[in-house]
Amino acid sequence: MPIRSVLIIDDSKTELMFLSDLLQKNNMSVRTAEGADEAFKRLAEGKPDLILMDVVMPGQNGYQLTRAISRLPEYTGIPIILCTSKSLETDRVWGMRQGARDYITKPVNPSELLAKIKALG
Repeated sequence: MPIRSVLIIDDSKTELMFLSDLLQKNNMSVRTAEGADEAFKRLAEGKPDLILMDVVMPGQNGYQLTRAISRLPEYTGIPIILCTSKSLETDRVWGMRQGARDYITKPVNPSELLAKIKALG
């Protein structure tokens, strides 16, 4: 099933705008959240086909939020791609252990991100 709706969770308005614009131009509907509380509100409004998650955020970080979302029965089927400036292999491995399906580093290469999304769909 192709990915049609995406929830982007990132505390950077610039990243939210960049990713939203990219995905909308590729026929995906996008909702955004700037942290954990807002993310859970967006999830309650409707389940997305995919979550793009930043790691470095105030409060609950992306690893913690990925773990929390992926362990809730109502959200376990939603794939999460971590989208972060943390580029070490240990960061990637840790993210995957928390429940992420994939990992991409910033600055995001649009074609790489779209290929990862297509592979999930």
